Amino acid sequence: MKTPDFWRRNSKSLMPYLLAPAAWAYGGGSRLHRSFRKSHRVEVPVICVGNVVAGGAGKTPVAIAIARFFLAEGKRPHFLTRGYGGQLKGPVRVVPDVHKFADVGDEALILSATATTWVAQDRVAGARAAVEAGADVIIMDDGFQNPSLAKDLSLLVLDAEYGVGNGRLLPAGPLRETLASGLERTDAIVLVGGNRDSDIYNGLKENKPVYNSRLLPKQNADAISGEAVVAFAGIGRPEKFFDSLRQAGCRLISSFSYEDHHVYNKQEIMKMVETAAAQNAALVTTRKDYVRLSTDARMMVSVFDVEMNFEAPAEFQKQLLSVLKGARV
Repeated sequence: MKTPDFWRRNSKSLMPYLLAPAAWAYGGGSRLHRSFRKSHRVEVPVICVGNVVAGGAGKTPVAIAIARFFLAEGKRPHFLTRGYGGQLKGPVRVVPDVHKFADVGDEALILSATATTWVAQDRVAGARAAVEAGADVIIMDDGFQNPSLAKDLSLLVLDAEYGVGNGRLLPAGPLRETLASGLERTDAIVLVGGNRDSDIYNGLKENKPVYNSRLLPKQNADAISGEAVVAFAGIGRPEKFFDSLRQAGCRLISSFSYEDHHVYNKQEIMKMVETAAAQNAALVTTRKDYVRLSTDARMMVSVFDVEMNFEAPAEFQKQLLSVLKGARV
């Protein structure tokens, strides 16, 4: 689904009030789920990268940045994800040349380009499979609200601009749980696109580390800087992608928004290809959308890749290393 406009802060819609009873029921059910599920521990450290807001906050780029750091340290990080949108329940090790997004989901394919990736609806079974395969640290992409697998470090990723939207629980707002509840269980916050002057920063507990970060274009994105582009995205908040293109110096001629994890058909692709051709523009999308395209469609589309950059990487890396040493921060 696309993020509803009434989830935004300062929305004047009546929908959040009409959906309030459903939100109360959702909140109660979530609390019961977390309180009655037993946590299981595995033999290696588990780092969870999660959020309290439905939709894109930047979890996957943060998880990839963590894996790259551990790889540079000579470690063997494995990703663990539920594989949203895929049909395989797992545990299954993702093989990029074999599995498609319909099998394991789009995010799992993206993660597998960096490190060994496991898809498992049963997180404990997935973690055990990773350990048996040689993982010395497990990075969970999402799973913050899933208590079944014990975490050694929980990171809460927040988009500084979007914050917590209207501050209401699903479906009246974007929250999977209240920010206060999430902050109680997190060890640190990764604030994407903000700093201490951001509005959301004032709502965070000062006794938890806050790491400021930004999504920046990769070097291969320079090829379209200054160019006319037609862009499309099927992610939680497509406007974030379109803004990133503008900030990178692209001239955004036209844009197409779809629901998160949207599966594109030939007619949709050809419409966008024709729109771009008529404007003498490049057709551009996200890496997450690109992996959901057919082989033929990929030949007509360029990818605008981004990566997470931390303002104080040494401090963040120090906390990551402390987990390997067995010291819970």
